[in-house]
Amino acid sequence: MRFVKESHIAASPSTVFAFHESRGALERLSPPWEHLERLEGGNSLRPGSRVVLRVRLGPIPIRWIAEHTEYEPGRLFADRQVSGPFASWYHRHLFLDDEAGGTILRDEVEYTPRWAGSGNGWGENSLKHG
Repeated sequence: MRFVKESHIAASPSTVFAFHESRGALERLSPPWEHLERLEGGNSLRPGSRVVLRVRLGPIPIRWIAEHTEYEPGRLFADRQVSGPFASWYHRHLFLDDEAGGTILRDEVEYTPRWAGSGNGWGENSLKHG
């Protein structure tokens, strides 16, 4: 499955990228209904760096390990699920110049639900609300 979302931000791509690299950005960007908790890592977006999260599938806590795979400062970074709630997950974050001094933040997610018939479950609902 594929999900793409573009957000327009009134700041330069380098500024928006720097925000994503700042400590605590993941928590500030995650909506409260996600109940996301960082357990380890997440201090870098560079390839090979990892973050261990706890998310909830209803009342059930799920451990999610993501590894960063691509990194071009001011332009993009990407992460893949090592283990977690999806059968597969790859997320590219692109920071595009809107030619008016701002940024088009483009999120591209390729994912496969873990459970058959769960295409409209937790993962897809989370993506639509994000």
